[in-house]
Amino acid sequence: MANAEIESKAAGATALLIIDMITDLDFTGGKEMLPGVKSAAEAIARLCDECRAAGVPIVYVNDNYGQWHSERSKLIERVEGSPAAEVVRPLMPQDDDFFVVKPQFSGFYATNLPVLLPKLGASRLILTGISADICVLFTAADAHMRAYDLWVPADCVASQDAQRTRWALDIMAHSMKAETARAADLDLADWVKRA
Repeated sequence: MANAEIESKAAGATALLIIDMITDLDFTGGKEMLPGVKSAAEAIARLCDECRAAGVPIVYVNDNYGQWHSERSKLIERVEGSPAAEVVRPLMPQDDDFFVVKPQFSGFYATNLPVLLPKLGASRLILTGISADICVLFTAADAHMRAYDLWVPADCVASQDAQRTRWALDIMAHSMKAETARAADLDLADWVKRA
């Protein structure tokens, strides 16, 4: 934490979502994303440390990559030996983190996320991950429709190219009222206190 302690009540109102970062990047355009994913992963790892210290729950919302019998351990196993393994390894979930497997673009579609977030007391979400212009964007839209306050740190998301990331961040900022300041530039405690 850079500036201040987060009160436990305020921390409970926020949840960090890590979208599709448990990945082997084995999809069209995935290998081209590696530099952007690496940069985002480093920023997300720092934000995870801050959230854990503040008691902010962390929820991994991950694609099943067409593996319909997949669950947390199988998705993690899939990453090992892939070109993305070194990049993704620092982001592996801890035992007390939550893990939601999604079948489509939005983390809210056909998942237990709409049930989990109220149980966590979350009314504010920090969205991170890939791809900013697809899964992060669709999850942000569904969160906005459910009246969640949003922060999508610009340094914690990636797409196939920087232009698509900027486009998605612009849509989330203007159409969904999302804060898009970089995690490096906005203190977690300051954002939580805005509630």
